[in-house]
Amino acid sequence: MSGNVTSLFRSTAAHSPSMAALARESGEAAGAGPVDFCIPCNPYFPTPAMFDELAGRLRDIITYYPSSADTITAELCSLLQLPPQCVAMGNGSTELITWIDHLLVRESLAVPVPTFGRWTDQPMETGKRVDMFPLQEAGGFALDLARYGEFVRARGTRAVVVCNPNNPDGGYLHKQALVQFMDAMADRDLVVIDESFLEFADAEAEPSVVQEAMLRPNVVVLRSLGKNFGLHGVRFGYLVANPALAGRVRAMLPKWNLNSFAEHVVFMLRDHGPEYARSLHQVRRDRLEMAAQLSALPGLTVYPSQGNFLFVRLPVGAEGTAVRDRMLTEHRVLVRECGNKIGSSSRFLRLVVRPQADVRRLVSGLEQVLYGAGREAAVPGPATGTGYSSGTAAVDRLMYETNGSGMRAITAQTAGAGAPGLAAAPSPGTGTGTGVPLPAAVPGPQPVPYPGPVPVPHPAPVPQPAPAPVPAPAAAAAYPPPFGPTPPGVPARGGLTAAQVRGTDGLESVPATGWPNAAGMGRAG
Repeated sequence: MSGNVTSLFRSTAAHSPSMAALARESGEAAGAGPVDFCIPCNPYFPTPAMFDELAGRLRDIITYYPSSADTITAELCSLLQLPPQCVAMGNGSTELITWIDHLLVRESLAVPVPTFGRWTDQPMETGKRVDMFPLQEAGGFALDLARYGEFVRARGTRAVVVCNPNNPDGGYLHKQALVQFMDAMADRDLVVIDESFLEFADAEAEPSVVQEAMLRPNVVVLRSLGKNFGLHGVRFGYLVANPALAGRVRAMLPKWNLNSFAEHVVFMLRDHGPEYARSLHQVRRDRLEMAAQLSALPGLTVYPSQGNFLFVRLPVGAEGTAVRDRMLTEHRVLVRECGNKIGSSSRFLRLVVRPQADVRRLVSGLEQVLYGAGREAAVPGPATGTGYSSGTAAVDRLMYETNGSGMRAITAQTAGAGAPGLAAAPSPGTGTGTGVPLPAAVPGPQPVPYPGPVPVPHPAPVPQPAPAPVPAPAAAAAYPPPFGPTPPGVPARGGLTAAQVRGTDGLESVPATGWPNAAGMGRAG
């Protein structure tokens, strides 16, 4: 039985198996599954009373058609104080990523790795070139926006993605730095800021760039609802952009692309703002406690995170797939091993933040699997990791040989033809790009052998550092904003003024509500 369960992980190329699949293979009853440290959702929301309310309406929810997407979107926009013309709701953020790729990405897209897999996989599936910028373990997987901008210009990439916080490491970029980066990329076709996990961040009071995105002609902000509302199964998310971009995506979506569960949840939210805000506060507190407990394990490295998960590097000699399988079969704890994430390897786990009782079970299980009496570490591994490895040979080949030029490049290369995406890089600023090998990875630090503990820095409970200007004068020359930064109150080139977005010139205004707005959801209450 356990062999069937763990084999599910080896048959999923870019994601973990669903809880439903795990339950079917294990033969467990509903609700009797493992403690879930894999799926990154909010464990405190919806509240038990909200689940009871949904259960009481179950027959109506699954019997009748939902309202149109426009009706559900209008209610969400009323709560978040956003103009409906600037919003498109999708059946999960993945549906929106699919349409962004089809409609707004021409031939190339740049993305830091490791990150959410659909940002690399989706455009490659449609034959686009994906220029992958490797986040370095030596730098704690932090994204250097100045170097990333230089990479984009050197490659001639037309569309750019930044995930904030990033998945799987939880790395965070301050709002001011992102706005400056958006202005620096004003001559690109598209800039996507994926804020799917931003609700869990506490580094700034209003961390979102949704207001700034609406003023710019080439910026889209993507936001998840399933993750922060603890409802992955409902499948809903939304994007925010200026009316022209949002309208292009919205026009392609089916009229009933949102299901009745999504409608009922959205219309329940108006009465549950305080509970939602408290749930986010509790997740942030749990994140600090969980990081402290994990970092006390010898040889385990915990990276600072602003998401609702922690990225950890296993001790020397431990291999992630074996740790994952033993945690599941011996301790009924489900963890996310990251060997199938481009830019990561099987030495890394992503662990979702959960209540303290669950964390104690996780830590106890890891202690036994990693250092149990009379046992070696889970699986012997190399004393030093490679600078870059996804843990999947086929993915690494795609990464190294084409830098994500898409499946067409692989096919053409195999056939011996000249594959697009394998030629030399263009000169900076030409506006076109072809695939070249990535810059050499910076060697990671030598892991500290067990049992020496690895000191790990932890974020302060509510840090308020002043964001550093990006880029510095020396780096700015590498990718200068073509029109200069946008002054306050002035629209970006081709964009809209704040007044136009917020209610004049034909755009519908949105009345204020007690629900926290999109720029700082969860701050009230």
